[in-house]
Amino acid sequence: MVKKLARKYVTTKVSKGRTYYYFRRGETYERLPSDPDSQEFDEAYWAIRSGRSKKKTKTTFETLIVSYYQTPEFKDRKPRVRQEYRRTLELIREKNGAKDFTKLRRRDVIAARDAYAETWRKANAMVEMISILSRHAIDLEWITTNPASGVKKLKGGEYQPWPDAKLHSYEAHCLENNLEWETSAYMLGIGTGQRIGDLIAMQWEHYDGEFISVVQEKTATRLWVACPSFLRRYLDNLPRKGRFIIAQSLHKGVAKRTIQQRVMSVREKIGAQAFVIHGWRYTAAVHLAEAGASDSEIQAVTGHKTLEMVKKYRNQANQKRLSQSAQARRTRT
Repeated sequence: MVKKLARKYVTTKVSKGRTYYYFRRGETYERLPSDPDSQEFDEAYWAIRSGRSKKKTKTTFETLIVSYYQTPEFKDRKPRVRQEYRRTLELIREKNGAKDFTKLRRRDVIAARDAYAETWRKANAMVEMISILSRHAIDLEWITTNPASGVKKLKGGEYQPWPDAKLHSYEAHCLENNLEWETSAYMLGIGTGQRIGDLIAMQWEHYDGEFISVVQEKTATRLWVACPSFLRRYLDNLPRKGRFIIAQSLHKGVAKRTIQQRVMSVREKIGAQAFVIHGWRYTAAVHLAEAGASDSEIQAVTGHKTLEMVKKYRNQANQKRLSQSAQARRTRT
């Protein structure tokens, strides 16, 4: 039953013995407080009638992000990937939670990217997460096109292999200060050429005294990586303090961010801020190329899907060797 009150646009609905008040204009109903004699009721009524009240949107960033967390696409991601996604998504939610996602435009995506231009990885992560949210919004039929589609990601500096002087400085600093986690990450990185996420996931049961078994987080590829002699010596003398080679406790490894922060501290101490952890992977590949390993042999260690990056390592090693031989031909007059 619907009853019209004396106040313009106000109607009531009675359901199961309870009376509900609504502001009705055309076919649009907006719920009002339950006591028509209260100040709260008057304020809500006049706010709606004067246009000062906006109907609460159901298509907010907050709602979309919460919904995305429940999708198989998100739940099927590896734990560390979900953690990386959450870091950016929560940043988006903090800044835009109550805003209407359907109002998002391409210029807004570009502005969000450019706000983090000084940290290009964070800027690109912002574009990627907005694009993922947009695809989910399309699935929910909130929008029909992805506003992040085609937005260019920023280019950062290329990863570089660490020069020998910085490698020696890093090792010396860790040794002098008894930095076990930092040393283990470094030895595994230089020795196996794997990414940091794979290094911290390595367990003692994966090491048989000659090989380390790795299922790469990024590619899901299983590798048996032969350990060079220096890495075998290090591992054979490293106390086994838990299930993981880089162990926080008996059953828990060390988080990626913790290792990144620890390594950053060492890099700052030795003046190696220009060289990042991922550069150890490049260092391993370049060292293999300089030692005469074939492209396929390097690929068997690093696990790259294609030979394009491997060729880059070989070109760098060849350039260094050719430069040395060319300079040796010079005679001083």
